[in-house]
Amino acid sequence: MFRTISIVLFALTLGAVFLCSLFSSSGRSGRNPFKKLIHLFILIFIEWKLSFVGIIRKLVYLLALFCFLVLGFTGFYPTLGLNQNISGYLLIVHATFAPVLAVCLAVLAVMWAGRCRFTWSDWPWFQRFIERVTLIKSPEQTPDKNRCVGQKITFWLIIFLALPLILSITLSMLPYFGTNWQELLLTIHRWTALVFAAVVIIHTYMIIRIQMNR
Repeated sequence: MFRTISIVLFALTLGAVFLCSLFSSSGRSGRNPFKKLIHLFILIFIEWKLSFVGIIRKLVYLLALFCFLVLGFTGFYPTLGLNQNISGYLLIVHATFAPVLAVCLAVLAVMWAGRCRFTWSDWPWFQRFIERVTLIKSPEQTPDKNRCVGQKITFWLIIFLALPLILSITLSMLPYFGTNWQELLLTIHRWTALVFAAVVIIHTYMIIRIQMNR
């Protein structure tokens, strides 16, 4: 059941990303896709206008993304490709990169929290509703062109899902839980990792699309 749901969820997520990318690029058909890729590469790797903190933030993000790819492959390939549980060298690699990703997520949570905070400009419909109910005019805020509501939502979902993802596998290694509890914790880890992976894919696509539209 987990294998089937994983395949369906990844197919839906990647399909939705592909369709959104197709429709968004159709409105800008005049732009060369090759030039867009070069522009994106420059923004990700060779952007010299960043401050020292910005460079550290970007490097931590790239390291987290690399760890996610390694963990995603080592974690889902045995289940989806081989219909087996993770073991052997894949388990060793998985356990090696997992704490690195945990540290990167903790750093990004601190460094991106202020940039991804929600403002009234993110929810104009809710702002209008509050103004009608309270009859109090809220201060107008200009929308942040470098951020979108979806990116902020997925960022906080990643941080929220990281807690049960990390705690479940950490607690399962302690000798204080019996077999039934360890199986439950591993099940929580697998299902949380599935949702976590889908949210990371969507979040990464949103960042790429914002960078491409700059």
